[in-house]
Order: sequence, then C-alpha cells, then structure tokens
Amino acid sequence: MSKNNLLKKMCVACEGRGIKLLDRASAMEYIAQVSEWTLSEDVKQISKEYKFKDFIGAINFVNNVAEIAEREGHHPDIHIHYNKVLLKLSTHAIGGLSENDFILAAKIDAQCAY
Repeated sequence: MSKNNLLKKMCVACEGRGIKLLDRASAMEYIAQVSEWTLSEDVKQISKEYKFKDFIGAINFVNNVAEIAEREGHHPDIHIHYNKVLLKLSTHAIGGLSENDFILAAKIDAQCAY
C-alpha cells in the first residue's frame, strides 16, 4: 500500500456498515504512508501538529482542512493555538482507527499547503 493508493480512495460512511477497527499491525502499515503523523499508544487515533507564520495562516489551513473533510464525510478534531494547529483523527463510530483516518490524513497533506 502506498500514499498514492490512499489518495485515490474515498472515505466510507461507518455507521451501520460493519467497518472494522484496525489492530496495531494494520495501523502501523498505514501510518508508514502518512508523513509525520503519530499513532497513539492505545492505537485509537493519529495526530499531527502543523505550524504557521501567524494566526491567519493557521485559520486558512483549517478552512482548507474543513473543505476536504466535508467532501470525504470524515472529520478531524481540530485544536488551534495561535499559529499551531493540531489535528486528531479517529473513527468515533467504531471507537478507534479505520482506513478512513489514513485516507483523510493523506489528502490533507497532499491538498493543503503548509
């Protein structure tokens, strides 16, 4: 699997669709495809912090992330602290990670200038 494969995929709605929770081994395969994202110890989320010149740069980035998230129907938790943005991805419907989280991470990094 490569990052290019993740970029070609679309997030799949999870509610009632039998999406399975990724185990540690599977999550480790996916995390290798998304640069600088961190896998949590409990394997329930991935996260990445972005730093910008100023607050406006951070807000512009968040707006771009919001557009991608809406298109994919999968939404990160977003934390803003002046010129830093922390994104956390998890598939809340299943209480952990799914392929959707890695698809969205790859698309954010590919489509958002930072």
